[in-house]
Amino acid sequence: MTRPLLDVHELKVHFPVRQGLLQRIVDWRRAVDGVSFTIAPGETLGLVGESGCGKTTVGRAILRLIDATGGRVTFDGIDVFSQGAASMRTLRRQMQIIFQDPGGSLNPRMRVGNIIGEPLEVHKIVPKEQIRERVGQLLERCGLWRAAADRYPHEFSGGQKQRIGIARALALEPRLIVCDEPTSALDVSIQSQILNLLSDLQSEFKLSYLFISHDMAVIHHACQRIAVMWNGTIVEHGTRDEIIGSPKHPYTQALLSAVPEADPMRPRARLKLVGMRM
Repeated sequence: MTRPLLDVHELKVHFPVRQGLLQRIVDWRRAVDGVSFTIAPGETLGLVGESGCGKTTVGRAILRLIDATGGRVTFDGIDVFSQGAASMRTLRRQMQIIFQDPGGSLNPRMRVGNIIGEPLEVHKIVPKEQIRERVGQLLERCGLWRAAADRYPHEFSGGQKQRIGIARALALEPRLIVCDEPTSALDVSIQSQILNLLSDLQSEFKLSYLFISHDMAVIHHACQRIAVMWNGTIVEHGTRDEIIGSPKHPYTQALLSAVPEADPMRPRARLKLVGMRM
């Protein structure tokens, strides 16, 4: 079998709970508590669950945007957590992220051309005199126009801002992209455009995605395999058809029962588990 591109083993992220004037640690919040999964080259794994279950924390811990408490993350055979600053900087070229809020992830004081061109300059992907041309190519590939490089983020719609974020993620020619709910802040019609764009880019550049979402319809459309997360742990994983068609875990069943029914004359019986925030 092909070696997985990403191998996450028993990942843990615990946050301290502090109280009192001296802010002493009185407890630990187990945001992620022993999560394991793999992603093959060119594959999309969907990580789905309710808000607050730890999905985004998993994605950010994999990229070392936040510190993990324990576990191991291996990218193409390289232990991510053992890398020094210089090695990690090189590794970051191959692992990028698309954030949930397209507006909040873009510096409002920078022109779009500088936002996309900055990683090209920092990592010396292309000569400085060719950066603008490369930025124009990325903008066009993501469905925008070259002149957008001279404008500021506030001049664009939400969907256009997300396209800018995707172009920035593509700039370093990564192999893995963590998609942290990239469509949740967008209208339904724009969601489909962004999903189709991500699918086309995956085929063209042989990308692997960790697709984080709470929307089962989006997960069903975008992913080959699905991992269901609840309270910091993965309670069920399998192929898209296995999870959507015949869920085994009660939480997965309850999650699917919460999906709105398109026909108002066919109300769906909603399951609710004790202790769930649904």
